Amino acid sequence: MSDEQHQNLAIIGHVDHGKSTLVGRLLYETGSVPEHVIEQHKEEAEEKGKGGFEFAYVMDNLAEERERGVTIDIAHQEFSTDTYDFTIVDCPGHRDFVKNMITGASQADNAVLVVAADDGVAPQTQEHVFLARTLGIDELIVGVNKMDLVDYNESDYKQVVSEVEDLFKQVQFNTDDASFIPISAFEGDNIAEESDNTPWYDGEILLEALNGLKPPEPPTDAPLRLPIQDVYTISGIGTVPVGRVETGILNTGDNVSFQPSDVGGEVKTVEMHHEEVPKAEPGDNVGFNVRGIGKDDIRRGDVCGPADDPPSVAETFQAQIVVMQHPSVITSGYTPVFHAHTAQVACTIESIDKKMDPSSGEVAEENPDFIQSGDAAVVTVRPQKPLSIEPSSEIPELGSFAIRDMGQTIAAGKVLSVNES
Repeated sequence: MSDEQHQNLAIIGHVDHGKSTLVGRLLYETGSVPEHVIEQHKEEAEEKGKGGFEFAYVMDNLAEERERGVTIDIAHQEFSTDTYDFTIVDCPGHRDFVKNMITGASQADNAVLVVAADDGVAPQTQEHVFLARTLGIDELIVGVNKMDLVDYNESDYKQVVSEVEDLFKQVQFNTDDASFIPISAFEGDNIAEESDNTPWYDGEILLEALNGLKPPEPPTDAPLRLPIQDVYTISGIGTVPVGRVETGILNTGDNVSFQPSDVGGEVKTVEMHHEEVPKAEPGDNVGFNVRGIGKDDIRRGDVCGPADDPPSVAETFQAQIVVMQHPSVITSGYTPVFHAHTAQVACTIESIDKKMDPSSGEVAEENPDFIQSGDAAVVTVRPQKPLSIEPSSEIPELGSFAIRDMGQTIAAGKVLSVNES
């Protein structure tokens, strides 16, 4: 890891528009994949009759995914450019993976939207742009991919660009904050070097655009917030909660509090990659041990923070949500499952306070009777059991959530204010 600045990059867009291939290509072009690995993947892909998938194979480490030709988990892959060390949050593209997108994209600083030149804006393209916007990603690089399939035709490229611009207008994403690049992840056009196949394009190539991204704001001035993913018992050490530091710093010797379990103690050790470290910073995945905390005292979904500035526990909270898909209408009293950081808690929408006009952000209707797919609204929510969550304006990393019901993600949202219990 160099001293370069770090960026978390989400790769979003419709399934089969070539996201995995693009990720593989980026790793390949920046020397982040050993040559022999690519060769091996190539052979394996050919044997299974998916000859074109060699770069995608770099990403798809799971056997099951290989069989299906689909990327499932968010794979944290790293590559470096002249300016940044990037971690790719490879965002899956199928319907049921939108939740991953919400937990994954909320960790991203910027995003590359992949749209296939031969297919244009597809339903998921829309959904992902919408989510990126809801989750606060404010700059998009649009890769118009698979240019090789349309013979590098400029009019096909322009057609897709105008479709995407229309989509941006719908979700009030500022088109000035987006750059469009004609690429072929499969052939390598305009990724690491300018392509002779697109003489009509004179803008930046993808790696230049990535280098030109604004550096992310370091979140270390926020208090420590570390959502717990799992709790282990390790012989010789005791109870070890594991999770990723979202904000602030975890130091050995700190007095910490776990909410909503409401227990605390002194941090005895912090471990990262099986080595003891004196402290952990945002983005670090750590295991740590706290004096006096037993295996049954804390659980997944708890958030660890400083004892003198503990994580908020919401009795109710007000949030802005966007309904992506719901078969009928949502009214007050509706109780789906909210997924926030590592917690999953059933919550009741107590009231629908206002319906927003998605194009202007103005209030369209006060206290509407119901909301449905495509609506944006401000709602008051009551968790059915204690939930630690923070206002998005104060700690964005703990302020966004997905709402799931009937096996699908029906809405995404961010917390406006917390009424603490």
